[in-house]
Amino acid sequence: MKTLSLIVGILSLTVVGCTNSAQNNNSVTNTATNTSLETTVNSPSRKLQTIGVALGDLGNPFYNAVQKGAEIEAKRIGGNIRVNAVSSGFDLNQQSNQIENFTAANTDLIILSAVDKKGVKPVIDQARLAGKIVIAVDSAVDADVDAMISSNNTQAGEVACQYIADRIKGQGSVVILNGTPMDSINQRVSGCEKSLAKYPDIKLISKDQNAEGTRDGGLRVMSDLLTTFPKIDAVFATNDQSGVGADLAARQAKRKEFFIVGVDGSPDATKAMEDKDGVFAATAAQNPAGMAEKAVQIGNDIIQGNKPESPDILIPVNLVTRDNLSSYKGW
Repeated sequence: MKTLSLIVGILSLTVVGCTNSAQNNNSVTNTATNTSLETTVNSPSRKLQTIGVALGDLGNPFYNAVQKGAEIEAKRIGGNIRVNAVSSGFDLNQQSNQIENFTAANTDLIILSAVDKKGVKPVIDQARLAGKIVIAVDSAVDADVDAMISSNNTQAGEVACQYIADRIKGQGSVVILNGTPMDSINQRVSGCEKSLAKYPDIKLISKDQNAEGTRDGGLRVMSDLLTTFPKIDAVFATNDQSGVGADLAARQAKRKEFFIVGVDGSPDATKAMEDKDGVFAATAAQNPAGMAEKAVQIGNDIIQGNKPESPDILIPVNLVTRDNLSSYKGW
């Protein structure tokens, strides 16, 4: 009986030992897997293979230039990097779905121009938890991203409206064609108001009308404003497309007592400025392709394990007028 008890005890000890050994092996495997996920996100041996670009509206030349900039830099890096650019039509749900799709497709680098800086936070957080590099361009987001690259939009509003103030000699009636509520537009309006505030004889007669950042929106809003106000001295359009629409409204109404200053430096704006019969006079020019190129560069560096010294990068704008238009290289 003693012999039987001894045999049972030995067998029990062997089973317990095997069970503990298996549990320890599982723990090591899980730890190794987690470590592998962390190290492969940013590793010198890892290569950038796919880029997803989520934009506001590819019908807008600005966003076309962003797409082209990403493609140019991807080609320069080499290795057959695939770039997939999508348009949301400034719809938050659409953009959120697009970013979720990029994450699900295991896209290495996600570049976005957010249509809603707060609304995109959940999908950005999800992408980064999945180990994706996320870089915001043009408009800031209320989420942790790997980098934020934008024009100095406050400066854009400042230089555009300083030009207006100088040209109307510090007095007159000014209209702001506002746009889709996003950080970049808000900063431009703020910069404009800062410049105009220095001149007590400049009256800001409209600043809240949303031209939606489109030519049709600019045409619609400006047509209404021309009906409402018999005299306008200058118009600040928060982007060139709405400014081009406003220029068309002026032509249709046969009003030429005012001039328009936009933001972007787009091909449509420079074409409108070349037409002496129009009222589009100047634009604070951005470099959208350059922003996208920088985003791809930084994204590739991060994947290689090299983070930027500062995650916030502001690119200055340049004021283009009819006087210096011939030297402007454009997009």
